[in-house]
Amino acid sequence: MDSDRDDVFSKIQNVLSDALGVDTEEVVSDATLQGDLGAESIDFLDIVFRLEKAFSIKIPRGELFPDDILNNPEYLDGDRITASGLVKLKEALPHTDLTEFEKSPDVSKMADLFTVDTILKYVEGRLAAA
Repeated sequence: MDSDRDDVFSKIQNVLSDALGVDTEEVVSDATLQGDLGAESIDFLDIVFRLEKAFSIKIPRGELFPDDILNNPEYLDGDRITASGLVKLKEALPHTDLTEFEKSPDVSKMADLFTVDTILKYVEGRLAAA
């Protein structure tokens, strides 16, 4: 990591540590927010608020953590994301590598898409666009 990326990562570590009550050492790139760091749905709002404050950016509702895909029957076939849902997911999460998820797009695996690295890439993109 270069120094700018290190600085962004360090701030994200602090944000997630404070929001989720975990040690900063636990906040590693491949840690999932829910599975590894124990985030619950209400925590995602707090994380967005803290990221906005820490980086002086605005994060539109549903942009970092899209919520409309799982609530739209067009994008679901039982417990799997449909092809149109995957298209929508790719549009909504350009900062996320969906390669493995696409092989088996089970709704139960969606939480694993939200990692510390996902947030890092998102924030870097927002800062570059500013």
